Formats: sequence, C-alpha cells, structure tokens
Amino acid sequence: MFQSAEFWVGVAFVIFWGLMFYLGVPGKVMNQLDSRGKRIADELAEAKRLRQDAERLLKEYESKRAAAEREAADIVSNARAEAERLAAEAQEKMTDFVKRRTATAEAKIAQAEAQASAEVRAAAVDAAIKASERVLRDEITGAAAASLVTSSLNDVRTKLQ
Repeated sequence: MFQSAEFWVGVAFVIFWGLMFYLGVPGKVMNQLDSRGKRIADELAEAKRLRQDAERLLKEYESKRAAAEREAADIVSNARAEAERLAAEAQEKMTDFVKRRTATAEAKIAQAEAQASAEVRAAAVDAAIKASERVLRDEITGAAAASLVTSSLNDVRTKLQ
C-alpha cells in the first residue's frame, strides 16, 4: 500500500486540502468571489442608474428639441405673417400714392383747362371789344360817340369777364 502511487497521490491530495483549509484558502476564495460578485452587482446597479439617467436626459433633450422646433415654427409663422402684413401695407400705401398722384394730375389738368378756357375767353373778349370798337367808331362820330364807345366798352369788359 505505501508502495502504490495512488496511495501517495491520495495522501498528497489530503495534505494539500488540509493545508488549504489550514491557511484559509477556501474562505479567501469565497470572500474574493463574494467581493467580485458584489462589485459586479454594484457595476450593474451603476450601469442601470446611468442608463436611467441617459434615458431621462434623452427625454429631456427630445422635449427641448420639440420645444425648439415649435419655437422655430412660431418664428417662421410670425415672420411670414409680418411679411404678408408689410406687403399688404406697402400695397395699400402704393395704391394710396397712385390715387393721390392721379388726383393731383387731374387737378392740374382741370386747372390748366380752366386757365386755357379763361385765356380763350379773355382773348375772345378782347377780340370782341376791338371789333365792336372798330364798328362803333366807323358808325358813330362826334363827342357823343366817344363817350358812348367808352362806356359801352367798359360794360362789355365787365360782363364778358
């Protein structure tokens, strides 16, 4: 029995395990495994917490992005409305300007027509006065004729003007 190799392997095995228990290796291994398991559990908990934080930040940034998009859409809408209002206002001012210019031009035309009509009337009056003066001078002679011509000419001037 002491000569068999299996016996000595068995003895060495028992001594090995005895020495291991004496030195507390299984307890240390168990402590190492427990601490490693705790560390892994802590890392998993930290990873879970980080994931939750990341999801919360993602939701927060998505809501901020949506708010920014809404704000940008509002700004574009307001700018479009302002541009339309300004275009309508400019169109209204242009229409008013054209109306005023047209009215001014029509007033100038009417004034020019009135002035031309007055000038024609004045020329006709002058021509009529000169013609009547010639006719009366040729037909009536003497002092009575001169006073009659003068008073008649004054009457014609006042009535025709």
